[in-house]
Amino acid sequence: MLIVTCPNCGVTAEETEFHAHGEAHITRHTVGASDDQMEEYLFMRKNPKGVHFERWRHQYGCGKWFHMARDTMTLEVFGTYSAQTYGPPRIC
Repeated sequence: MLIVTCPNCGVTAEETEFHAHGEAHITRHTVGASDDQMEEYLFMRKNPKGVHFERWRHQYGCGKWFHMARDTMTLEVFGTYSAQTYGPPRIC
């Protein structure tokens, strides 16, 4: 069970209070996009071993979106940060 802290409201709870919505920091194409661009956006996702950046929503709390960095092998949560960030934070 993951323990997650919402960066928006500060609540720390089990992952069942939140909902994962896939990979963070992907390019979202809109009107005028080619078929290849739409295929990449809809179907092509990374599935890395190790650190992965994901989009989450505080489903049963404030309802706001945020991003989380976690290890896909150990399920360790490195941290959460605002969804208004355009790129992942640097990990030192």
